[in-house]
Order: sequence, then C-alpha cells, then structure tokens
Amino acid sequence: MDRFKNIKRTAVALSCITILFGCTAEEEQQQEQQEFAVPVETTRVQTGNVSSFYSTTATLEAPLEAHVMTRVSGLIETINVEEGDQVTKGQVLATIDAKRQQYDFNRAQAEVQIIEQELNRLRKMTNKEFISQDTMAKLEFNLQAAMAKRDLAELQVKESQIVSPIDGVVAKRHVKQGNMVQEFDKLFYVLNQDELYGIVHLPEQQLPNLQLGQHASVIQAQTNANEFDASVLRISPIVDAQSGTFKVTLKIPNQNKKLKAGMFTRVELKYDTHNNVVTVPYNALINQDDTQAIYVIEDDKAQRREVQIGYRQNNTVEVTSGVIEGEQIVIRGQQNLKDQSLVEVINPLSIAAVQ
Repeated sequence: MDRFKNIKRTAVALSCITILFGCTAEEEQQQEQQEFAVPVETTRVQTGNVSSFYSTTATLEAPLEAHVMTRVSGLIETINVEEGDQVTKGQVLATIDAKRQQYDFNRAQAEVQIIEQELNRLRKMTNKEFISQDTMAKLEFNLQAAMAKRDLAELQVKESQIVSPIDGVVAKRHVKQGNMVQEFDKLFYVLNQDELYGIVHLPEQQLPNLQLGQHASVIQAQTNANEFDASVLRISPIVDAQSGTFKVTLKIPNQNKKLKAGMFTRVELKYDTHNNVVTVPYNALINQDDTQAIYVIEDDKAQRREVQIGYRQNNTVEVTSGVIEGEQIVIRGQQNLKDQSLVEVINPLSIAAVQ
C-alpha cells in the first residue's frame, strides 16, 4: 500500500515538472520571437521625375583672358594695381619711364614742321618757273616719311602706359616697381570670370546623346556641395583617333564669382527625363547575385522582392517593376533581414542606438 502511494506521488511530481517545463519552453519561444524582431527604418514608395546623366570631370577655364605685355623697353615707373583688383578695359595698370620716347617724338614733330614750312613757302611763290617739280616731289615724300616717323614715336610714348585690354581681375603681377623690362615682357595676367568654360572629353558613343544648349550640372569636386547650371556651348565635329573621344565645351554663368578658373569639377550631362515614375531611395536597394531587391513590409514582416531599376538621379532610383506607389519599404537595417523576417519599425535615432 505504501509502495503504491509512493508511485502515485512520483507520477504527480513528474506531471507537474512536465507542465512546468512545457510552460517555460513556450514562454521562451515567444520571448525569442519578440527578441528577434529586427529594428528597421522605412519609407513609402513614391512617384516622381528621374533624369539620366553622364558623369565626368572638367577643369574650368576663362574664355576672356589676356597676358598683358609691354611693347616698349624701359624702367617700370609706377604700378597702379595689385593681384585681385578688378580692372576695366583701357585702365592704366602700370607706367614705363618714357623720357627717351618723348624726346624722339619731339624731334620727329620738329622735322615734320620744318618740311611743312618749306613746302608752304614754295607753294606761295608766284613765279613757279623757279620751282623744280622734283624738289616739290621730294619734299612731299620727305613730309610723309617724317609724319610716319612722328606717329611711330607718338605711339611709343602712348604704349609706355600699360593698359588692360579687357574687363576682369588681375590674376598675376609679374613685375615690381623699378624693374627693367624689355619689349614683349609679360607684366600682368588679367582674366574675366563672369562666365567660365568647362572642357570635357566624352567617348564617341555618347555623341548621339548630345546637342547644343543641352543642360548640365557642374559640382565643385572639393566640397561636392555647390551645384551650378551649365549648358553645352560647342561640340567638336571630329573624334580624336588616339583617345576615341570628342571635345565638348560647356558654358557656365558665374556672376557670383563662386567658381574660379582652374578649378577641378565634376560634370553631369543631362540626357533624358522620365516623368511620373515609381521611385525609391537608392539605399533601399540590395544587390545580391547580380539582382536588385527591396524589402517590403507586410503584416510586420519583411518580404523580399526582386525589382528592375531604370534611371538613377542622386539618391533617387526609378523602379520599373517589383513595387507600387504607397508600399512601405525598408531603407535602413535591411542588412539584418531575410525573407519573412519579423521587423519592428522605429525611428532613425532608435536604430542607431540598437546598432
């Protein structure tokens, strides 16, 4: 009898233990499912316009520039501008000591006056028989030669004033006051940056996609922030046989002077635009086995879908198939997902804290 009671007690105890362990396992499974809900950030699929671009690089140059040189030799007497100064066409930049040129001009002017007086005296004579026609012809010829010599001397005096040939800014000053300069020495470098040119060389297969006036964007390579509008000004009619490229000149308005000649920039040539198409952020895409996929949220689960993409513009990508407007997609945290993974949609700050 006692043995039967002991067996009964043991069976009851085993049943309680089994029930206890069963409850604990079920609770752990539920807790495990809750713990494995992957935190993600999401957004909605939208429609918009996406353009196609060809990206390349370009170095900017000024279409209006001038190396200001001297046409006379002499000592630099004054310098009126410095690097960075704005100048106008015809403004005097520097002066060369022109005393020698002035003396030559005065002497040439005196010779012209002597010959003119002699000619006037002969022309006023009443008895023309005493005037030789050869003498008159020689005097008139000498007068023309003397006037040419005088004009040349006057030009030398005028050219001692070094003037700017264009409106612009002084980029370089090559001389100092008191320097001795020779004919055709470079004194200043002046350029106008109100409008700049961007020179790019594109592969010949891009030639059918270009036309005059086509829009382009120019981005500063260093900051990668400021974007400037440009347009195609010239397209070279030939393709370089060695490189297989052709030259394209972009016109870039620069009234605010934020761009500088010589800058290295990134260029995006706009080819085409698709309007009112399905778009998603580029960071929503997952590239696996040469296929593009997106995770779509349905009933708190992530469903993996393969998609076909079209044009890409910055962080926006056109999706031609796979998702529709309004669907909720994962844009952050998808690296931890699998198909049908349980997810928890939280804000970006919470995601950063979890990671």
